[in-house]
Amino acid sequence: MAIKHLSALVDLQVEKFGADFAVLKYRDNKGVWLTITWGQFQNQVRQAANAMAVLGVEEEDNVGIFSQNKPESFIIDFANMYNRAVSVPLYATSSPSQTHYIVSDANIKLLFVGEQYQYDTVRAVLSQCHSLTKIVIYDRKVIRHPQDKISIYFDEFLQLGEGFPKNDLVEARKAKGKPDDTIGILYTSGTTGEPKGVVLLHSSLIDQFRNHHEHLGAQMRPGDVSMNFLPLTHIFERGWSYVCLYEGITIAVNLRPQEIQQAIKEVHPTHMCSVPRFWEKVYIGVQQKIATEKGLRKAMMENAIKVGKKYNVDYLNNGKKPPLWLSMQYKFYEKTVISTLKKVLGLENAKFFPTAGAAVSNDVCEFVHAVGINMCVGYGLTESFATVSCFPLEHYVPGSVGKIIPSLKVKIDPENEEILLKGPTIMKGYYKKEEANKAAFTPDGYFRTGDTGWVEGRTLFLKERIKDLMKTSNGKYVSPQALEAKLGIDRFIEQVAVIADGRKFVSALIVPSYEALKEFASQKGISYQSMEELLQHKRVLDLFQNRIDTLQQEFAHYEQIKRFTLLSSPFSMENGELTNTLKLRRRVVAENYKALIDKMYEEN
Repeated sequence: MAIKHLSALVDLQVEKFGADFAVLKYRDNKGVWLTITWGQFQNQVRQAANAMAVLGVEEEDNVGIFSQNKPESFIIDFANMYNRAVSVPLYATSSPSQTHYIVSDANIKLLFVGEQYQYDTVRAVLSQCHSLTKIVIYDRKVIRHPQDKISIYFDEFLQLGEGFPKNDLVEARKAKGKPDDTIGILYTSGTTGEPKGVVLLHSSLIDQFRNHHEHLGAQMRPGDVSMNFLPLTHIFERGWSYVCLYEGITIAVNLRPQEIQQAIKEVHPTHMCSVPRFWEKVYIGVQQKIATEKGLRKAMMENAIKVGKKYNVDYLNNGKKPPLWLSMQYKFYEKTVISTLKKVLGLENAKFFPTAGAAVSNDVCEFVHAVGINMCVGYGLTESFATVSCFPLEHYVPGSVGKIIPSLKVKIDPENEEILLKGPTIMKGYYKKEEANKAAFTPDGYFRTGDTGWVEGRTLFLKERIKDLMKTSNGKYVSPQALEAKLGIDRFIEQVAVIADGRKFVSALIVPSYEALKEFASQKGISYQSMEELLQHKRVLDLFQNRIDTLQQEFAHYEQIKRFTLLSSPFSMENGELTNTLKLRRRVVAENYKALIDKMYEEN
């Protein structure tokens, strides 16, 4: 299907699949999953596009969407495209200062908000957002009494478009749509400095359609179901959702991230974008389950994973035919242990699950593939409209981030090993950031990713973020993410921040899994009055020391953690230690915990 502008997609899909084909699913307030068909979606998009025109939205205007994942955001996204307007999504967890910055920087006049938190956040800075003239509230059941004069509810907004009063204008705008129109401005979460608006074009997304169809199309079929788990503001979920709509895959919209496990069991998706932490928790859960089993059940579970690894990873992935004895063993375990495990997780229909956003431990990667779930590890950035590379359906290389997509040129800077990108999926530039744009590109037009790595053929390997690479006072370079990913697979560890920059040795701040630790204390008869007291208990400290020593054996001596501190509260967005995408803000962590960090480097 050849298209030049995403505004054409809805009509084409209605023609291709029929008006009754499902495009979206969502859970209502009673917990029932409802379906929106392509025909219904087409009508609602037209109505919303007309309503926007009634409210005075012009071509190239920036329209804000400040919400959790909801079906309404898809409708508004395409209504913007119909008007040749630009979607500017804000993370649902954005602070008042972040919201004020983005609304003002993008000169947003019309803003859609999801629930109470988003509305209250906008209200807190409304007097400072001079461009904002209208707020549209998605859910009147949640926000019953808006305290301002510019808000209307979503149903009232749609009523403005009933009968399509501005349809001639909207259709004329659609007809003018060009590949180099801006489809969205996505603001980076900003691990350092203020957010930057990444300007993305329709042509870049259309090229990603071709890339993904060529790379993964054999496992994407109309009628498949993709669970929408990560925030739609995140380029990974946003780009993947567009690909799903293009391929005719139904998107199940999960409103609340904490309900994802239940949602998966209800929907039984074939696909789902996720970050490695999701799979780390699955891995930890299964390892815990195995540890509690005894006798034959324990042996069967351990053998099932060993046989699955040999069958799926060692043989099939390498293009080798498994021997008969191995095939028979795998079929036995697949029917007994593996199928039961998948059913418990709600993943019995799994085809492949794109995974990116952080380093993936080889232990986790091998485990997921061993149980017959195709974890499609990849790498991408907001500035590259998501995917730069991803695992192929077979012949993936463990430890890599997959094969580079066909349309991208990739080279490695010989001076610092930085990964450089050039091609049609790369952003137009940062919004109103002339100096940042100069710094972001090489003289010959390659985008500087800020990541280091190497390429073998078309397979890409990552090392570290250049800004994250730490240098000890002894002149040794340490990659904190590699250590953090390794420690992240331990069931007693929830979060880790490696410390090394300018220090004599490597140390770490560790947020334990408090529930696992309480269970350990109960089993060992350890009494305590507070979590702080428990974290200082010798048996707890010895437990963590032993587990850290085991996990970091593969690292060089100078890379290993010599001292650590257990924290009684997690890193949080509220304290500025995490971005909206849950990445560590290392500078803030270093400032907030300076006293504890300094204490680890005091002489004994």
